[in-house]
Amino acid sequence: MGVQAWVFVCISLWLPIIGSAGQQKEEPLANSVRALMQKSVSDVAAPTLLFDADPVAQAWLRTMSERLAKKIPDAQYRHDFLKSVHYEATRAGLDPQLVLGLIQVESGFKKYAVSSVGARGYMQVMPFWVKSIGHAEHNLFDMRLNLRYGCTILRHYLDLERGDYFRALGRYNGSLGKADYPNLVVGAWRNHWHFASAN
Repeated sequence: MGVQAWVFVCISLWLPIIGSAGQQKEEPLANSVRALMQKSVSDVAAPTLLFDADPVAQAWLRTMSERLAKKIPDAQYRHDFLKSVHYEATRAGLDPQLVLGLIQVESGFKKYAVSSVGARGYMQVMPFWVKSIGHAEHNLFDMRLNLRYGCTILRHYLDLERGDYFRALGRYNGSLGKADYPNLVVGAWRNHWHFASAN
């Protein structure tokens, strides 16, 4: 690979594709699926780090905070954001580092990102989801709500695709069967957000 191609790949892993989840397709949901998703987005529990041992939680938070410092300079907000990502991802059965990779690609960690078709916030959630599984007062620019919706939606697609991340990510951004988006998210996940605890 030439130097220019390598630079392009490195840059593309960090630059967001703003609003790519805006191509999500609104599809009918089975009543049982809708009820489960509604319950998920209605949770108001305070976010906590869900690790077995506190030193591991603190190591994760410190490592991720250092990596995210340039994108979210405010230390307290960054701390709250990371705790919320970890909480929402874990309760949805997702790898928090995968979710960080998806956010990097979707919004570049911009809270108020809006796509050309109206997808909103960190995880670029389409407003039709609020009508489908939420409540009219839900604000998709609210950090926790945006993360909760995004993780719930990704979990739904992962279940629909029987654990196939490639296809679930394709559904998340409306490009099912195409490799570009899943490869960008997985590349960001593995190359920038990988975390291996010492335990």
